[in-house]
Amino acid sequence: MIVHAYYEEDPRVRREAEALVAAGWEVDVYGLRRPGEADSAVVAGVNLRRLPVRRHQGAGLPVYLAEYGAFLCRSLWAATRAHRRRRYGLVEVHSLPDYLVLAALPMKIAGVPVLLDLHEAMPEFFRSRFPKAANPISYRLLRLQERLSIALANEVMTVNEPLAERLRGLGVKPNRLTVILNSPDLGLFDPTAHPRRDFMADGTLRIVYTGALTPTYELDVVLRAVASMKRSRPKLPVQTTFYGRGDALPALESLAIELGIADRVSFPGRIPIEDVPRTIADADIGVAPTRLDPFTGMSLSTKLLEYAAMDKPVVASRLPTVERYFAPDTLTVYEPGDAESLATSILGLVDDAAGRRSRVDLTRKRVDELSWTRQSEAYRSVVDRLTERHDHVGTKKMPDI
Repeated sequence: MIVHAYYEEDPRVRREAEALVAAGWEVDVYGLRRPGEADSAVVAGVNLRRLPVRRHQGAGLPVYLAEYGAFLCRSLWAATRAHRRRRYGLVEVHSLPDYLVLAALPMKIAGVPVLLDLHEAMPEFFRSRFPKAANPISYRLLRLQERLSIALANEVMTVNEPLAERLRGLGVKPNRLTVILNSPDLGLFDPTAHPRRDFMADGTLRIVYTGALTPTYELDVVLRAVASMKRSRPKLPVQTTFYGRGDALPALESLAIELGIADRVSFPGRIPIEDVPRTIADADIGVAPTRLDPFTGMSLSTKLLEYAAMDKPVVASRLPTVERYFAPDTLTVYEPGDAESLATSILGLVDDAAGRRSRVDLTRKRVDELSWTRQSEAYRSVVDRLTERHDHVGTKKMPDI
């Protein structure tokens, strides 16, 4: 696997890699390396090959392009050299960027199948993340690189049905495309593994957010909703904790002070994925606030699935994908960008205990249906098909990935 990310921080890549290890494969992952980290490591049976490129979150476009280019060259060289010894049976490339699939080109020429896992729609991501650089020419170029990247792969995966519909609209044949939802591992997100907290057990409403602190997520709207609740319910103690890191942090801290709610908000920083279930278990409500635009309109936040898996009420932005996967009587939605709508949704859960419990139960059932247990079976089927792997252990050597 080749991924422009820190392996430990990418739940999807980890779930896929560990699912293959559990099925008997050997898996090498080529990813980023932080200063001071070892070049290689083994995590849950997965062999990490950390390349000397680091992420510059929140940087400008030239820095991102240089970072992507450096990782593309290093991963191409490292994986191609290793293939001479490892004899890989499959190369899986994770976007972004889509054109990282070029790192698999030498192995593709040598006959190794290539699987491209498109986590995002890169042209829409670019317009959302770099609006000043977005224009018709750059958009057409991004669409072109997307098409060429897909053409290089034997098969393509993506994370939800709206993204799959978009790809079919670009001409990707249905038999080359599989949807593998970015759903949580219920073995990790297990509410019975942590002390149960009754709703507002200590008299304080504890709201939690776990994810990136970037403009994609309207955390400023969450802060304004907390300020609104302070005005409308001054006697209701509220504590909101944002776990994560990102370039929006300084602005969020300043806004909390400006709104007079700095004592009701905390930013502890990023925590390992293994610690996320415990932090959710300690909260009362999980929020998944995503800003609505053409890019996010095709996204489904993993956060809301993780909150629901931990038997917590969920408040999420009313996005097309959210409404596609969840019925109105499951999780609670609010109008994107509307702090008053978010505050009303949160207070509705506080005031309606019976309705809150019903929503938790129904949302959890839906998450069970979408869980990684089911998705991993579909994922392994894709890998088996591409490698023509059969259960003849004694007669056919299992290739590496």
